[in-house]
Amino acid sequence: MLSKSSAWCAAFVIVCCGTSALLAADKRPNVVFILADDLGYTDVACYGSKYYETPQIDRLAANGVRFTSGYTCGPNCQPTRAAIMSGQYNPRTGVYTVGGIDRFDWQSRPLRPVENVQKLPRDKLTLPQSLKRAGYATGMFGKWHLGNDAAHHPSKRGFDEAIVSAGEHFNFKTDPPTEYPAGTYLADFLTDKAVDFIRRHKDEPFFLYLPHFGVHAPHQAKPELISKFKDKAAVGGHKDPAYAAMIASVDESVGRVVALLDELKLADNTLVIFSSDNGGVGGYEREGIRGGSITDNAPLHGGKGMLYEGGIRVPYIFRWPGKIAPGAVNDTPINSVDLYPTLLEITGADKPADYPLDGVSYAALLTSNGKSALQRDALYWHFPGYLGAGGNTWRTTPVGAIRAGDWKLLEFFEDHHVELYNLKEDLGERHDLAQIQPEKAAELQKKLAGWRQAVGAKMPTPQDPDKNPAAGKQKKKKRNQQNQDD
Repeated sequence: MLSKSSAWCAAFVIVCCGTSALLAADKRPNVVFILADDLGYTDVACYGSKYYETPQIDRLAANGVRFTSGYTCGPNCQPTRAAIMSGQYNPRTGVYTVGGIDRFDWQSRPLRPVENVQKLPRDKLTLPQSLKRAGYATGMFGKWHLGNDAAHHPSKRGFDEAIVSAGEHFNFKTDPPTEYPAGTYLADFLTDKAVDFIRRHKDEPFFLYLPHFGVHAPHQAKPELISKFKDKAAVGGHKDPAYAAMIASVDESVGRVVALLDELKLADNTLVIFSSDNGGVGGYEREGIRGGSITDNAPLHGGKGMLYEGGIRVPYIFRWPGKIAPGAVNDTPINSVDLYPTLLEITGADKPADYPLDGVSYAALLTSNGKSALQRDALYWHFPGYLGAGGNTWRTTPVGAIRAGDWKLLEFFEDHHVELYNLKEDLGERHDLAQIQPEKAAELQKKLAGWRQAVGAKMPTPQDPDKNPAAGKQKKKKRNQQNQDD
């Protein structure tokens, strides 16, 4: 039997050990993921813009690593968001575009699109669910776009706190309803909620997801920021003062979040990530598409809604003082599905059992100063539908793509013709090498087909020309207006 002094000492040891364990647990890194909407690859100064001003994002890159081959899982917002949250390629979730297939006049084309899943299925174990199980406080403020009903609200998909808003930048609605002063700008509102979340959870590990609605249409911005750009000379396709002002508001948001982390002395224990959900709305006119460009992704080919680089290559920046070397640049291809396994590794959260994750962790890339490599042979895309534009033109018809090393192949499902590019030598995808390098094209096409089979990718089906004589012809008929959320 212990003496009183021995018992006291034992209790002291238990308390101290318990406290040490808690302190160790609390040293698990925080994660802040800021996602812009429709921000193009060159819409940021540190990625090449000479017109838009992004000092806070540029500083983030200067103090961390900037990936130059960061990709999204889709050419528009919903498939990317589904991939980020699920850790799975789109054929597994069924989310490959926005809305139903009848948004565009597919009846005038040879193929019937695959039906689109518009809500992230409930059987998908989300990234915040995995982090919450690991003891993380989880918060999300902004555009969700993976189901608007109560069962699919982010508060039911792993987030302890969630306020959803998109559609307008002024006089916006929120779910759940939230009061705010008249004239409030949405990006500022969301940032207010984000910094409040950080302050309240600064003493425990947290995961903050801040998916802005900016810089998505409608292109509305704060007047004082518009005036800053109204007399600025255009540089290339970067020229719109309102759009520049919207980018500036997202940049301000990044600055406010990072400044708070520094103020609270959380910076050294917080991984900050900044990216976009797809390429910018621009580059269409060069391709003969009436798409209503607001920006330009040059030197990349095309823009949002296309599987060319302009539609899927985006800024990807990471800051983690003491862990990530400042000013680093990495050209390793990374993808939306990689975020889930990466954050599991960084946070020490358990990998979900009996749940396939399609990505690979790039945690070692972040902390090795470019001395590590990913063990992966290719990235894949699957888009079995149509995205229209103005004047009976199309941003994309059904298509798949693969990137393996420096090589990228696109296979267009209407006639199964392929295009082959060497991205190291031809970033703008201007020189199709499919006829010059038929063996490489055949190799990648075979690999792409094998991947589709492995993940159960559904394919669009031929229309019956006897029942639909318009199939395969681009009839001049009234088309659906391009939806602002596509």
